[in-house]
Amino acid sequence: MSESAGHPAVVAAIRERMAASPDGAITFRDYMELALYHEPHGYYREERVKIGRDGDFYTSASIGTLMGELLAAHVAAYGAGGRDAASAGERDAAAHGPDAAPAPLRLVEWGGGTGRLALHLLDELRRAHPDVYAHTTYMLIESSGYHRRLQAETLHEHAALIRFADGEVWAEEPPEDHLIVIANELVDAFPVHRMRWREQRWEECAVVWDERRKAFGELWRPADDPALLAHADALGVAWREGQQAEFNLAAAEWVRRVGRRIRSGQLIVIDYGDVSAELYAAHRQLGTLMCYRRHQASADALVYAGEQDVTAHVNFSVCLAAAADAGFSPTRLQTQREFLVELGILGKLQDAHDPNPFSEKARRNRAIRQLLLSDQMSELFKVMTAYKHPASAEEEAVR
Repeated sequence: MSESAGHPAVVAAIRERMAASPDGAITFRDYMELALYHEPHGYYREERVKIGRDGDFYTSASIGTLMGELLAAHVAAYGAGGRDAASAGERDAAAHGPDAAPAPLRLVEWGGGTGRLALHLLDELRRAHPDVYAHTTYMLIESSGYHRRLQAETLHEHAALIRFADGEVWAEEPPEDHLIVIANELVDAFPVHRMRWREQRWEECAVVWDERRKAFGELWRPADDPALLAHADALGVAWREGQQAEFNLAAAEWVRRVGRRIRSGQLIVIDYGDVSAELYAAHRQLGTLMCYRRHQASADALVYAGEQDVTAHVNFSVCLAAAADAGFSPTRLQTQREFLVELGILGKLQDAHDPNPFSEKARRNRAIRQLLLSDQMSELFKVMTAYKHPASAEEEAVR
């Protein structure tokens, strides 16, 4: 086996799945799922550092504490029953007035990684909004046992507020009020189908094992899955010959499932991606699939199985439509820069006359610049916020 094929246990699991297939091939979606989530050696299951300088990539939560601080201000505005920071200045209709005690605030973070975002958010909530903090619970939905342990260690000072839950179990529980679900760089890691428009029909990418090269290879074959073909039709795109695209069918279903759990509250999705018109434009002829390993980017997902991150841009047009289907109104899509500026990040800039480039002040100013000016985060990353307002007394009576 080629060393670049990937983790031996993951490669063996993929090949075993292939052996069970009549033609020795599996869909790229199934390959990606095993590469990322195989127990216990898939990329997101392996017990090793993935985020930050010693990992494979950075996230907004790994660049200082600012993202957590600003999200704390955002959720505190809701928790206090005041003006919602992202609802055009309208007073949130949460069923308590500005002078009433805060209602219980239920925060849920789905796929919290190391727990750094939760830590920064809760630290700031405790410091700046202690009344809201006192009425808050923070639930972490994380399928990796390794990351659950990291989260518990990271959040030990907030242990009284922290809960852990299984995603499948949580999704089946009754709807709740005052519920805010946060997903930071979650949806881009859902396994995707790789598709190609060729000679007026769709082909789907499958993965095979090349015994001669001792490596994985791709096989394009006619697409016959009705769900995939319906998804392609619904996008309304004028496809070009040979164009490739990724279809993330799980994204819309995940939004709908979360929507069923939120009776009143918000869904906040932070991820890199765009709307359909941009994702399937002429300059995206080969799609958006990207891999990250040791801070090196590549488009080759068929190497280093289990040893590199594999992602695809989120189609926020699909997510917004799913949110509307789930009863969210209004919904908004902004760049990360717009979202953070609206929440007041510029007010956190400090006097820059400090001669020490390694001081806390200098580090915070650099973090602000990186979040606002970096092409990798400020514009590429988007924030979708979707709202459900509490029912009126008349609506509650009907229930």
